[in-house]
Amino acid sequence: MSGAADKTILVTGVNGQVGFELARSLQGLGRVVAVDRKQFDLSDLDQIRRVIREMKPALIVNPAAYTAVDQAEKEKALAMRINGETPGVIAEEAKRLNAALLHFSTDYVFDGTKAAAYVETDATNPQNVYGASKLAGEQAIAQVGGASMTMRTSWVYGLRGKNFLLTMLRLAADKPALRIVGDQHGAPTWSKTIAALVAHIAAQGLAGGNDWWQPKAGVYHLCAGGVTSWAGFARAIFDYAGLDKKPSVEAIPASEYPTPAKRPANSRMSCDKLAAAFGLQVPEWDDALRLCLARSVEKRSTLAVRRHHGPSYFSVLPRRPSRMPRVIMMKSSRRRFDIMLKIRNLMPSRVISLIFQASEIYGRRHSSTALR
Repeated sequence: MSGAADKTILVTGVNGQVGFELARSLQGLGRVVAVDRKQFDLSDLDQIRRVIREMKPALIVNPAAYTAVDQAEKEKALAMRINGETPGVIAEEAKRLNAALLHFSTDYVFDGTKAAAYVETDATNPQNVYGASKLAGEQAIAQVGGASMTMRTSWVYGLRGKNFLLTMLRLAADKPALRIVGDQHGAPTWSKTIAALVAHIAAQGLAGGNDWWQPKAGVYHLCAGGVTSWAGFARAIFDYAGLDKKPSVEAIPASEYPTPAKRPANSRMSCDKLAAAFGLQVPEWDDALRLCLARSVEKRSTLAVRRHHGPSYFSVLPRRPSRMPRVIMMKSSRRRFDIMLKIRNLMPSRVISLIFQASEIYGRRHSSTALR
């Protein structure tokens, strides 16, 4: 596999919250081809093989999955096919092309009984169908071998799709008080955090070729730093969202909010292996949430101004800082790898912020090829 910038990067699930961000953060590292369910149906193994063989990607990034955790209890066969069988087929096709694969899994592969943060070598014991199906996918990829990495993440949220953040913002509009589970703990992880860190890993890998990917193949934990509960997450959302009225939050035990699928009480995962392998430090969950909601407030303000003054009216929001490092402003897409490496010496939280800004700049200047 070559590290040339014109190599194809196949991104699945482009309409999902992680796939949407990856299709933008990977710009500049190659020719990004983003596919949705219609072009890359995870339940259609023949279609998957055909698409991969036709595109001949150097890197496959696969965030697409069956993610309806509670519905999976009723649709076990479908969940196991999409999350358990399909990743193995993708890994086989990647290996056949001498390509690399970046796949995503979940904290739900663990039972949540450990007192400390989970590491990659801890025993898995999923407590629901969704977790079991994702673990089956991990195992299928490992059995195939090749230049494949699986990134376990947790409590993913963003400004699109269906997730806890958007649910809380919707409920806040008409609920003065909420009762939220307070005895399940984990790290809420912004979809843009995942995309930024994966872009950094991909930049290193595409520059290094198979000699770089193969020794690093395996499972990694990739989630935000720190820990909170669902109730703590909800309170933070309301604190940072700039709402006129904030609902009160009462923490309740999970037993008072039964769901078809059992969730682990402890979803904390250590990212030490990720830091050691790639030189990356993850941002704290609350820092990332502040940044995410700042973008949300900015978007809402911009829409309000446009509705009042019309689309040609310029927003009065603060401009992007003019003192942002020059390296981020470089136009050449071939220099994305240099951008990622040159900012590694900055403070970790600043690194993530700058990668986010670089992703937005490249997303505007270099459009991906999206098959819709």
